[in-house]
Amino acid sequence: MPETDTTEPAQWHPAHNPWVIAVSVMLATFMEILDTSVANVALPHIAGSLAASTDESTWVLTSYLISNAIVLPITGWLGNRFGRKRLLITCIAIFTVASALCGAAPSLSFLIIARVLQGVGGGALQPISQAVLLESFPPAKRGVAMSVFAMGVVVAPILGPTLGGWITDNYSWRWIFYINLPIGALAAFMSGMFVQDPPYIKRSHEPVDYIGFGLLAIWLATLQIILDKGQEEDWFASRWIFGLAVTSLCSMIAFIIRELCTDAPIVNLRILKNRNFAVGIFLMAIVGAVLYGTTAALPLFMQTLLGFPALQSGLALSPRGVGAFLFNILVGQLVGRTSNRMLIGLGFCFLTYSSFMLGRINLEVGVAYLIWPSVINGIALSFIFVPLTTTTMGHLRQDQLGNATGIFNLMRNLGGSVGIAAVTTIVARAEQAHQAMMVAHLTPYDQTYRDFLARAQAALAPHSGDWLAQLQAQGLLYSTLQQQATLWAFVDNFRLFGLLCLLCVPLVFLFKRVRRQRGIVVAH
Repeated sequence: MPETDTTEPAQWHPAHNPWVIAVSVMLATFMEILDTSVANVALPHIAGSLAASTDESTWVLTSYLISNAIVLPITGWLGNRFGRKRLLITCIAIFTVASALCGAAPSLSFLIIARVLQGVGGGALQPISQAVLLESFPPAKRGVAMSVFAMGVVVAPILGPTLGGWITDNYSWRWIFYINLPIGALAAFMSGMFVQDPPYIKRSHEPVDYIGFGLLAIWLATLQIILDKGQEEDWFASRWIFGLAVTSLCSMIAFIIRELCTDAPIVNLRILKNRNFAVGIFLMAIVGAVLYGTTAALPLFMQTLLGFPALQSGLALSPRGVGAFLFNILVGQLVGRTSNRMLIGLGFCFLTYSSFMLGRINLEVGVAYLIWPSVINGIALSFIFVPLTTTTMGHLRQDQLGNATGIFNLMRNLGGSVGIAAVTTIVARAEQAHQAMMVAHLTPYDQTYRDFLARAQAALAPHSGDWLAQLQAQGLLYSTLQQQATLWAFVDNFRLFGLLCLLCVPLVFLFKRVRRQRGIVVAH
């Protein structure tokens, strides 16, 4: 017996061409996703311009992520209460106005407040756009619709650091926010013209679940702060991080209980009874962790160990966007004609292979070696994202999509935050562990150590003298050891991502087939 009834009295179709609707909503989505990563490379410039420390400037990122995460899961409820079209246009307007305020910020505190407002406006844009696309296209074409959405989700985070670096270097960090103004105005105009509310979106006047919303806000805000500041504060060795962790765990449990017991939940968690949806959001969290984690780790490796400038290290990720862009269309056509489980499994195999390729890096690799793993990574994300989305939503009714897409996008973003936190933690902790193991070989009783020290001292002695050359040789040797320890930390990180992706392959077979509906194959 199916877990969720997929039989609908009538399939709703929009009055306008679905592709025009797709352009309307994707303008706003691409703008919002781009803004989650475009400010990263500009933080030193922002800190210098606003007389703030580098640590203080990171709240420019954290404040946006916190407000964004809180809004994501309640998007379905907001759409039902105020109308999805009205909510979409309002969020675009809030995001655009907040972007102008960010660009004009005279102080760091003003900028952080503006970023919170920007996160509130941007949080609903992704799930609304995804829900509108799924509803606007007929079931047989939903794979193509999700390929369009995937281009924004996959390509925008990759372009963000490169575009942000170029704008900051050539103009000013303020223009990374000002560029949103014309895009936001066009998106609001097109959404007002072409987006419609389906007939089952009836503005609800049920009482607001203030308790549930409060618990949700506390849970996600504390969790985001923990992930963002944990490594910097030595995780649970910090009393305030430990306190936030306890608060986050308790509020999460209380939130789940509250939403399952109340008659008018702000987030309908009962949808998790659907097996496809439950498996799908778990896999999407893994994809988010690998996507954002690799995006953070690879430029960091290139800058700290290979000496690449920020812009060039950002450009090294561009091939992933090219691979994703080219294969998204192909995969969109395959969805509904080929087994989705096979496509998703193949995608995770590609993702595993690309991660293990990066796990073979060394200090002598060139950019050419890093291009192919990035391309394969992009192809893998294309094979995963489109069929995973359609399969996850395949057993849901149209009126459930608004709530489902909010949870789906929240899990991807939370997975991304966990992935970035894992990268910073693994690199820092594994570097110390590898350094401790290798230091044991820096002893006069080790022949390799004596040979290296003698050669280095002989090369330096004509320029520095015997005594100073001996100190310089030891410093050179220790510096080499530190580089190797850091390299092994990155290797551990990429191999862990590869193992995580490999473990996801068997989970793909937990998906139920999405069968034919009225003679139309939705997915398999």
